[in-house]
Amino acid sequence: MLNQVQSIALDKLVAHPDNPNRMSKAKFAKLVRNIERTVRYEPLVVRPCPRKPDCFQIINGHHRWRALRELGYKTAEALVWDVNDQDTDILLATLNRLGGSDVLDKKLALLKRLNKSAFDGRTAKLAKLLPQTSNQIKRLTELAISDCLKAVEKSKTQILNPLVFFLNDKQQEVIAKALSDAMSQQKPALSEAEWVKENRTRAVKNAAALTYIAQEFINSQQVSL
Repeated sequence: MLNQVQSIALDKLVAHPDNPNRMSKAKFAKLVRNIERTVRYEPLVVRPCPRKPDCFQIINGHHRWRALRELGYKTAEALVWDVNDQDTDILLATLNRLGGSDVLDKKLALLKRLNKSAFDGRTAKLAKLLPQTSNQIKRLTELAISDCLKAVEKSKTQILNPLVFFLNDKQQEVIAKALSDAMSQQKPALSEAEWVKENRTRAVKNAAALTYIAQEFINSQQVSL
C-alpha cells in the first residue's frame, strides 16, 4: 500500500547509501531518550527498495530507525512513497534541511513552562530531551520575554549573511589563533562591529573578530598607500 503509514519490520528497512544527514552522539542520545520516554516518533519516509525485493529504502528517518533498533523495537511506522531515483535524491537533500525557525517569545514561553511544570526547574534533566544544553536552557528561561521581543524588533532591520569556506588543518590552526588574539583585544573601535560580550555566542564572537581582522588589514593597506 503506497502513500500510507505501514508497520514495517526493521530488518526490512535499508539505509540509503547517499543519505547526507548526520547527527551528533549527544543529539542521537536525546532522540533515543525521547522515543523511550514517550513511545512516540514521527513515521519514517521510505520507498520500495530498487535492488532488494520485499525491502524498503529509507528516505527520511535514518536516525529514528537506528534509535528504534537500539531500543529493541522490531517494527517501525513508515509512510511508503512511490518515488523514482531523482525524486529520492531531491528528498534526501531537502527533507532534513527545509524548515522554519523559532519565534523567540513563543520558544521562551514554552521552555519556561516545561522547566517549571514538568521538570521543577531541573534544567539538566530537561536538557537530556531537548536540543539545548542545560546552561542554554537556564539562560533562556531567565530571559524576560518583553526584552526578547524588543531584541526581535531590533533584529528585523538587520540581515545576516552566511559565509562558507573550507580550510585544511594548518589554515584552521592559523585562523583560530588569529580569531582568539582578536577577541582578546577589547578595543573601542569594535563597538560598531558588535564586539565580544560574555553572553554572545561563539559564532557572533568569531564574526566580530573576523570583521576586526579584515578592517585592520584594510586600514593598514590605506596607510601604506
